[in-house]
Amino acid sequence: MSSGQTHPDRCRVDDRLVRSLVDGQFPRWSGLPLERFPSGGTVNAMYRLGEDMVVRLPLIEGGAADVATERAWLPRLSPLLPTPVPEVLGEGAPGDGYPWPWSVYRWLPGEHPEAGALTDPVRLAEDLAAFVAAMRGISPSDAPKAYRGGPLTTLDAPTRAALDELRALPEEDVDCDALAAVWRDALRAPAWEGPPGWLHADLMPGNLLVSGGRLSAVIDFGCMGVGDPACDLFPAWNLLPSGAREVFREALGVDDATWRRGRGRTLSQALIALPYYRKTNPAMAGNARHVIRAVLGMSG
Repeated sequence: MSSGQTHPDRCRVDDRLVRSLVDGQFPRWSGLPLERFPSGGTVNAMYRLGEDMVVRLPLIEGGAADVATERAWLPRLSPLLPTPVPEVLGEGAPGDGYPWPWSVYRWLPGEHPEAGALTDPVRLAEDLAAFVAAMRGISPSDAPKAYRGGPLTTLDAPTRAALDELRALPEEDVDCDALAAVWRDALRAPAWEGPPGWLHADLMPGNLLVSGGRLSAVIDFGCMGVGDPACDLFPAWNLLPSGAREVFREALGVDDATWRRGRGRTLSQALIALPYYRKTNPAMAGNARHVIRAVLGMSG
């Protein structure tokens, strides 16, 4: 995805640089149109290449590691999943002043779903549950640890700090006391002690594509790995209305402790995102507000 919030260490990427990289490293594609693709993401820049491809370049050093993760694992996971995922067509290398590896992917059609504007939320919930279940069913083998797969307690300090920031922003009209209670409840939930399972670990609306109301693709696997299955429950609060949320939970057979941890993880992500993105990335800030309302039962 592309950049919304300006990270302090962000690499500058423009049309001229990307054209030079593509032409120099993939001359067979040098005659194809190249156009920046708008996105609300924060870690990568994306350029549409011709009709059937997309160039994805990390904007920060942390995103460069995701490139290697996707190259290594997506070819192995793709045949085992019910939903299309990115296919790497070209492995770009640093050059022309650009410092990190980058990739060319096959273009996946579809649109990002929008919370509150889903055309078939129940079917989408079923599709999402099928994807998450398929990921969990894959044998971990030598899988890496997921970016968000560790104990919930590791998120306590940044979550409480974010709540303190939001208390100082009365214009956001956030019930921080109620949110703090939800967070404490998540921390009290029993920790995950089952076998490790594969996670996407970043199922945000911006990493999902839909067509005709159904899930058509899942993208951006840079956070994937094994860990707490609660990490893949994000769509229950960042996308699905209450009725479809229950369909999602039932289809996955989620127990109470995992559900509470999942709600806490989703809330933590939203609380941290809102003060950070509120003035620079409307999509990220808007979804964070949606999560807060959903967690408090204030929205479908």
